[in-house]
Formats: sequence, C-alpha cells, structure tokens
Amino acid sequence: MNAESALQTITSTRIVAGMRGNFPPDVALRASQALMGEGIRCFEMLMNSQQPIAAMQALKAEYGDEACVGMGTALSAEAARQALDAGADFIVSPAFQPEVVQAALDSDVLVAPGVATPTEAVAAWAMGPPLLKLFPIGALGVDYFAAIFGPLGHMRFMCNGAMNDQNARELIQAGAVAVGMGGWLVGDGSWGKSRLRSRARILVNAVESVGN
Repeated sequence: MNAESALQTITSTRIVAGMRGNFPPDVALRASQALMGEGIRCFEMLMNSQQPIAAMQALKAEYGDEACVGMGTALSAEAARQALDAGADFIVSPAFQPEVVQAALDSDVLVAPGVATPTEAVAAWAMGPPLLKLFPIGALGVDYFAAIFGPLGHMRFMCNGAMNDQNARELIQAGAVAVGMGGWLVGDGSWGKSRLRSRARILVNAVESVGN
C-alpha cells in the first residue's frame, strides 16, 4: 500500500486502532478480527510492544490491502527503516524527527510525525508529509486543537493521546481527519472479542454521527 492509498484509507475510515503492550501476533489478530467486523480497518502496532514487527506482518498476511497496517512509536530512522523493510503501510511517531519523516518519504510510505505546537506543525508539514499526528491532544483538549487548527486549517491532523469516544467525536467535528485510539478501544491485550466489538461499535457510531 503506497502513501496515497494509506492516507485515503485512514481519512475515509477516520479511526486508527493502536495496540500497545501485550499484543503479540495471536493477540493482535484476535483484536483486529473483532474491530474489522465493526468497520475499523486501520491498525497501528507500537515499537515498544511485544513482537510489534511480527504482529504487523501477521495482520498484513491475514488481510492484505483490506486493512491498513502500520507502525507507531518509531523514534529513530533505524526503527522506521526496520518497520518499512517489514512492509509497514504507514509510520507514526509521537514526535517530529526529520530523519524518521525522510526515511518514510523516500520509501513512498505515509508518515505522520507527532507535533504538539504550531511551530512543530509548520516545520513538519514543510517536509512534505500529508498527515500530522497531534499528540497528546486528549490531555490538552478540544479547545487547544481548535486554536491550532484555526490558522493551520490547510493541514491534515490525526489526533492521538488520552482519547475516548466523546473527545474523538468532538475532535472530528472540530476538523481532525482521523483519531488514533489506544487503550480505550483495544485495552491491554486481555479483552475478549465481545468487549472489543462493543467499544468499536460505540466509537464508530460516535465518529459517524459527525457526518462527512
């Protein structure tokens, strides 16, 4: 999946499920199956989790281009290249690191560098990524996002960090093109499919209530 296709998938579905912690391949597959059944098909493995590369590859093998599967918490060019070599559909970082952005751009893979201020957003956008990760926006609040988005409305923002169904809906309504959802949506790896489906259904309904 090239950068354009990954961007289209994320912005059309508007939800990226991030799996941090105990999500080795079998657990990641179980969780993704539950979420896929509710219409969530973008998945972010995290480099600081159990077997993230293997988990990412397991999801890619299972779904192919039916799902968009990438790697988050890529904190160095080396980590980014490791994920890219393993077939990541996108790269996400909690911070803006030019070397990570460049590694993904050189591979025609979508990258969403993390930003928290207007200065970081402008600097990151100037490098050419078509999507920025505003992090940790859940802790900062919707008003903070609205204040940044006012003068920077030409940029695309995916909002991540301390997210739930309520602020996900509010941030989409305020102009975010997508939300990255972690623990609230997928838990810690111990949740059964019923709970995962319930959370996914709540979130999908919340986001869809905003309209297009």
